[in-house]
Amino acid sequence: MNKITKKKLVSVLISVRNDESNILKSVESILNQTYEKIEILIVDDQSDDNTYSILKSINDKRIKLYKNENNLGLTKSLNFLINQSKGEIIARQDSDDISLIDRIEKQVRVLSNTKFKVCTSRAVIKDTSNVIPRFSHKFPNEFVVKYKNPFIHGTLMIYKDVLKDIGMYDEKFYLAQDYKLFKDLLKKGISIYTIKKPLYILNTNDNLSNRFKSEQKYFADCVRKDITPST
Repeated sequence: MNKITKKKLVSVLISVRNDESNILKSVESILNQTYEKIEILIVDDQSDDNTYSILKSINDKRIKLYKNENNLGLTKSLNFLINQSKGEIIARQDSDDISLIDRIEKQVRVLSNTKFKVCTSRAVIKDTSNVIPRFSHKFPNEFVVKYKNPFIHGTLMIYKDVLKDIGMYDEKFYLAQDYKLFKDLLKKGISIYTIKKPLYILNTNDNLSNRFKSEQKYFADCVRKDITPST
């Protein structure tokens, strides 16, 4: 897995709401990647802080900036960005996380030189030396996904045609949309490769999952039980 025979355009998707303290460093971590053939699609999901102003101040032609007229949430915002993207490959990045400088290059190398159409990596938790997932990556994904989400959403890289074939993100899942997507992929027999070396710094302080713990648990339970969430 040493060569990238043809450089493919990677569309990096970021949806953000009220994250003025983190968004600039997050975007810069993508702009500074060793893999340069990228576009960065960012949608501001009705922030009422300085997030949008910060984003408008970044001068880089690779960035495509959008603003939702209403607060749509992460799931619908990501589907919107997928439909706006031009890349053959879709990558995720959360607004409060950091991608290591060679993350995109290493993941593209996996997708270019193996049979895998989906790739993730492990991550280091911000301000600690803890690496996650700790043990679940050692077991078959098809087994682990029955009980928990063994993947870091922000590290997702996937061919766009595969993502569209699966129906993109299920908009019935306001939360745990990544868990639902990963489980749907595995149920369809689509294997997911996880790079064991951490390529991502994950912020677990005051993130979406922590702010809406009970709601997150409800949607995750729906994924585990294969049931449709109530509206």
